[in-house]
Amino acid sequence: MKPHEFIAKLAPIATEDMRKYGVPASLTLAQAILESNWGTSGLTQKANNLFGIKGTGPAGSVTMPTTEYRGNTPYTVQAQFRKYNGWHESVDDHTRLILNGTRDKPKRYHGVLWADYKTAATEIWKGGYATDPKYPQKLISIMEQYSLHRYDLPSPEEEERMKIEQLTAELQKTQGELRQLANQYASALNTLSEQGNTIKQLHARLKKLEAQQPDQVPAWAEDAVKAAKKAEALNDPDGSYDFYRMLTILHRMGIFSDPKK
Repeated sequence: MKPHEFIAKLAPIATEDMRKYGVPASLTLAQAILESNWGTSGLTQKANNLFGIKGTGPAGSVTMPTTEYRGNTPYTVQAQFRKYNGWHESVDDHTRLILNGTRDKPKRYHGVLWADYKTAATEIWKGGYATDPKYPQKLISIMEQYSLHRYDLPSPEEEERMKIEQLTAELQKTQGELRQLANQYASALNTLSEQGNTIKQLHARLKKLEAQQPDQVPAWAEDAVKAAKKAEALNDPDGSYDFYRMLTILHRMGIFSDPKK
């Protein structure tokens, strides 16, 4: 089985276990890769045992040679290993071992729970899972080479913190948008107020101009003025714009028409 096929097959199982119990998926994957040699070891082939867990499993046990260490000195012994009906059972047993530890020390592996991948690799070794002094570095090397830490999930506390940070960021963004809208609204009101004042000023100027007498008869009132003079109804043609408008209206009504016609 190729590395990417092995990871693709085991990653969903490891991730689900982490979601339920907090055992880092990166640790489960790295230990399975190291202990089973990508699923090709005799123990995995014969017993579906991915993690080298000793004892009797759901499907019995098998006796296999294994390498142990006294300090930095390796030696080989025959040992009884658990046998499983499938990889799911092997992962479940691995998780139970980490959660329950041993009779003499039930919490021996609890340092790995919800830990980052480097801490998990060190804590599983400190708990006595393996005697190889290079075991943590071997796990970390696998984790980093294949980016197994990308399968790890945040702890419930970290997930809540991330949610709070996300909501805070969204709230701050909304508050910023509201402030911007408020500023735009205030600017629009100010513009409307200025325009209103301008209109009032123009209206006042127009009224003032309308009340003033023009320097000469407006072109549009010349015919009315002539007709009024001819009808001897007007002696002084000077007047205001209102006067000329009224004169124009009377002219259009025929008031100044020649009575001889």
